[in-house]
Amino acid sequence: MTTFAILLGGDLSVTPRLKSQIRGARVIAADGGMMHAAALRVLPELWVGDFDSAGSELTVQYRDVPRETFPAEKDATDGAIAVAEAIRRGATEIVLLGGLGGQTDHTAGLLGQSIQIARQGIACLLTSGVEEAWPLVGGRMLVDLPQGTRLSIIPFTDLHGLDLAGVKWPLKDRDVPVGSTLTLSNVALGPVEIALAGGYGIAIAYPPQAADV
Repeated sequence: MTTFAILLGGDLSVTPRLKSQIRGARVIAADGGMMHAAALRVLPELWVGDFDSAGSELTVQYRDVPRETFPAEKDATDGAIAVAEAIRRGATEIVLLGGLGGQTDHTAGLLGQSIQIARQGIACLLTSGVEEAWPLVGGRMLVDLPQGTRLSIIPFTDLHGLDLAGVKWPLKDRDVPVGSTLTLSNVALGPVEIALAGGYGIAIAYPPQAADV
């Protein structure tokens, strides 16, 4: 498996769990996402974007990192450009760091993008260190969550044949329409198994943990 960590410009809490999730990953920074490199103790192999939010200090500090510069007026975000490059370089798993909890439009767009990534057969995780999200596109997945983690599943389309095991309120072969609150605020009892026969959604988790300062 080839894992790529994409550094985005949103908030990021560096926790032991987050560091374990990107251990051994190749790294690409998207514009101002480079600000997380020092806290994560990583050196990206590529820095992409229009560099309107990177700042001169980062530009000097990481002057030796190869860059690909794009115009500010373009039809893709810097994060989307970084993801495309990771896929071009052979990514089989993508971890998007710093993409949750910021501007709602960017967060929603990124969640939609994660579904697109998963539809290509590439595993995807979004994390802020405090909040984690996985796209659901059909099939079965096992999510390693600490006991007591709050877990919600948000339908992006009507969900068909949803199984949810390893939680306080399990489900078996349930259909969940868009807008339903049935799958909000469940509680993990440990690792959680999610199976989906059809539709697209997002699983969002809040693992109980302290930041690694």
